Amino acid sequence: MTAMTAVHAPQDGTRRAGRPRSAAADRAIIAATLELFAESGAEGLCIEKVAAKAGVGKATIYRRWPGKEDLLLDAISAMRSPLPKPKGESVREDLAALVDAIAKESGDPRRARQFALLLGEGVAYPRLLERYIETVVEPRRDVVRGVLKRGVATGELREETSVEAAVDMLTGAVLARPRTGRDRSDRGYARRIVDELLTGLASR
Repeated sequence: MTAMTAVHAPQDGTRRAGRPRSAAADRAIIAATLELFAESGAEGLCIEKVAAKAGVGKATIYRRWPGKEDLLLDAISAMRSPLPKPKGESVREDLAALVDAIAKESGDPRRARQFALLLGEGVAYPRLLERYIETVVEPRRDVVRGVLKRGVATGELREETSVEAAVDMLTGAVLARPRTGRDRSDRGYARRIVDELLTGLASR
């Protein structure tokens, strides 16, 4: 399971009265929520199952979150995992490292299942999909976007490069691959994707 970020406070920004919060209990609850979500989606997830899996009482969860959707919102935010920091020496190398990291994560069966569920349940639970895009998808796109913009500024990429289209192509290629049944262990795939894209975008 990927490393998780710090758990957020309840959505209304308030602190419930009672015992001091336990960071260990928070982590166990969030981990249990993500595991159960991957197994059964939002509809099949309930506070009782989360409490049992996390080894806490239901009251412990309700002191932190008023209901399962609020709990899921914080759990989705915790799906973030760090991308390698661009070194700033070569656009090609930085993009290859970023795309490889995204590809490895998307190849995780549990993460792929969570992503598919979020897309499928976006109509019934639009806040969940919005939170995922806001806290997981867009920050990652921003990192890739920044490398591409730097490449345009330094002259490594053509001045007329469509940065947004390039971001779509890079991230889309790796996110779609696990869903096609292709070999997820192909370590050279990320490099080939970047090389093919830069064949058209590199300055001549």
